[in-house]
Amino acid sequence: MPIYIYKHPDKEEYREVVQTMTEIHAYSEDGIEWKRVFTKPNASIDTKVDAFDKNKFIAKTGNMKGTVGDMLDYSADLSRKRAEIHSSGEDPVKRAHFNEYEKKIGKKHLEDKKKVIETAKVKIELD
Repeated sequence: MPIYIYKHPDKEEYREVVQTMTEIHAYSEDGIEWKRVFTKPNASIDTKVDAFDKNKFIAKTGNMKGTVGDMLDYSADLSRKRAEIHSSGEDPVKRAHFNEYEKKIGKKHLEDKKKVIETAKVKIELD
């Protein structure tokens, strides 16, 4: 359960209170309503990641705690890093996947298709 910090309104006195996330986050003592103190969450981010090393990606995601969505978010972050590094502005790993998909299936991947289709009379923008 999370710990919430409360400060006495007049004194420099603090209390750490364990409450569930569904409880009303309020604390009072002797009829005095204490004010909740909001703090920055502690988080660590691995910033020294080689976006091109698939073995490190496999090792990190294999030991990663969380959901499949967390792993997909991590993969998308690495894709953005590769795109920033590459001169064309496109992720080369993603491009190779799209090319392999088109070769195997015979049509473009849905994410590889044009986002705007324009003819003389109609312009369609896809999301």
